Amino acid sequence: MHQKGDLYYPNEDFKKIALINNREIYQEAEKDPVKFWEKLAESLSWQKKWEKTFEHNPPYVKWFVGGKINITENIFEKNPQGWEKIKDKNAIIWQPELVDEEQKIFTYKDLFEKVNKFANALKKLGVKKGDRVGIYLPMIPEVIISMLACARIGAVHTVVFSAFSPHALQVRLQDTEAKILITTDGYYRRGGVVGLKQNADEAVDNTSVEKVIVVKRAGNPVNWDEGRDLWFEEISSQESGECPAEEMDSEDLFFILYTSGSTGKPKGIMHTCGGYIVQAKFTGQWIFDLKDDDILWCTSDVGWITGHTYTIYSPLLNTVPTLIFEGAPDWPNPDRWAQIIEDNKVTTFYTAPTAIRMFEKYGLEVIEKYKFESLQLLGSVGEPIDDSAWLWYFKNVGKERCPLVDTWWQTETGGILITSLPGVGPFKPAFSGLPFPGMNFEIFDEEGNICPQGKQGNLVLLPPFNPSLLRGVYKNPEKYLETYWKDYGEKVYFTSDAAYRDENGLIRIIGRVDDVIKMAGHRLSTGELEAAVNLHPDITECAAIGIPDEIRGEVPIVFVIYKGKKGEDEVKKEVVDYIKKEIGPIALPKEVYLVDDLPKTRSGKIMRRILRKLFTGEDLGDLSTLANSEIVSKLKNKVAGNNEK
Repeated sequence: MHQKGDLYYPNEDFKKIALINNREIYQEAEKDPVKFWEKLAESLSWQKKWEKTFEHNPPYVKWFVGGKINITENIFEKNPQGWEKIKDKNAIIWQPELVDEEQKIFTYKDLFEKVNKFANALKKLGVKKGDRVGIYLPMIPEVIISMLACARIGAVHTVVFSAFSPHALQVRLQDTEAKILITTDGYYRRGGVVGLKQNADEAVDNTSVEKVIVVKRAGNPVNWDEGRDLWFEEISSQESGECPAEEMDSEDLFFILYTSGSTGKPKGIMHTCGGYIVQAKFTGQWIFDLKDDDILWCTSDVGWITGHTYTIYSPLLNTVPTLIFEGAPDWPNPDRWAQIIEDNKVTTFYTAPTAIRMFEKYGLEVIEKYKFESLQLLGSVGEPIDDSAWLWYFKNVGKERCPLVDTWWQTETGGILITSLPGVGPFKPAFSGLPFPGMNFEIFDEEGNICPQGKQGNLVLLPPFNPSLLRGVYKNPEKYLETYWKDYGEKVYFTSDAAYRDENGLIRIIGRVDDVIKMAGHRLSTGELEAAVNLHPDITECAAIGIPDEIRGEVPIVFVIYKGKKGEDEVKKEVVDYIKKEIGPIALPKEVYLVDDLPKTRSGKIMRRILRKLFTGEDLGDLSTLANSEIVSKLKNKVAGNNEK
């Protein structure tokens, strides 16, 4: 990588071998975005070619209308690269949490046979095309086998994150009316066994679930319902290793994935077959520059859209081995993640800013022995990354050699839509980059006018959108209209994110527009505030929230994780100084708290709504989805103690 001002570009060696290394791709796609996607789609294996590429009946879109396709044929026997060429190639590298347990490797041939066997087992249980199947599994190979088996026979999978509570699972099973649930006895997390079957038993009450299929992983004792429960391996092993792929219409429902907010019922985001497959394959191939000898480790759990698209479907469509890891990246030692990269010669590492800040927190001495010579590309996903985390990752993991693609997208978009291509650039710390070729993004003010360069506004996507854009909210068309198409009309998809463009056209995502503190008539995003605080060299992570104030409407509160040696009062003053310098006196916080940790989900997302509730006195709600629920009581005591002063 070489630097020009505050921009970074791929070096000539990387550029020469990159799949996409010329800016002309943007002009070509902009000329006719529909034709651009059509050309890409033609390289896949279709059971029947589409009659019409794009159809728009606002706010509804369809892509590859009338086309028939099955994703599993494109991964396996009709893979465009040729089955004979890929069948003995590694498809999955599974790394268990326990250090002394051997990893498992599945070739495409191994995986295909297991998928077919389980698909046949599901068919024998009465699962048909269009039936919904719940999957409540951790990061073990069977989660991939289950998803692909559903896709093979046209069943609609809905994956529920394994750390979600029984109630969260139950709500999703009820909404989808799933007739089958696939789970496990237990799995390993930080050296202990997490029992999952008991959660599943509790969740299936008052649902349509007829059978619970259980993977034997941890061997922990479980309750067993003879009429309902079945062992995964037992029902699969006796089936044939051949199963014909179901013919799927391009607009047939492929999967439902739920997004949950702080209030209300979670939204079932619907993705369909054709557009999703095209988007997953080519965004992964171009953005991660995926080639035959690559090994991708996307650290996202399959319970999230990143896990669906870039841990599973995209690498498999591109015949690139995908590494999946059962455990926590810092257990049993803080360098476990680095060891996995070295041992497996990972070439592409895609993780979240939260994880990057955690690696940074442990100090450079933890990773000084690692050269990361196999790495060729880094990625960031999940939330806006601040300058200091970007630079730490780029320098200490990428060794200032690897392009760092910061990616913006959503559960609703199905694939990455904003990031600079690694063979083209430019890259800029804290900026996601350029829209993917063919994507028409704008930044609007509240009235729908285009914001000038550098001015913050609302990020919107304009027609013809992207092939894998959601097709609706399951059983809730009103929610679909109200959430995405109300603000600017039915031809403008509102992302609900705030952003601005710089002089190079690069887009910086500020954060959700609902993560805004409204102070005395001024609007300040929590992301902007956090970015200012994160410039402090000894602060590894922070969270900003707004709390009610009688005079100003709302005032900011900042929580920081500090790794230096100065006293608390001095650190608080420095935090205030950074905010004053970067934003101005209007943003000064009412209080700064120095804390050991912040409440986070297992995917690393900071739960700001829980921090808010510490001040409003509201019920904290279900904390079972947190990776570190024990921190909440410590924070509560700290806030209460401060209020008593």
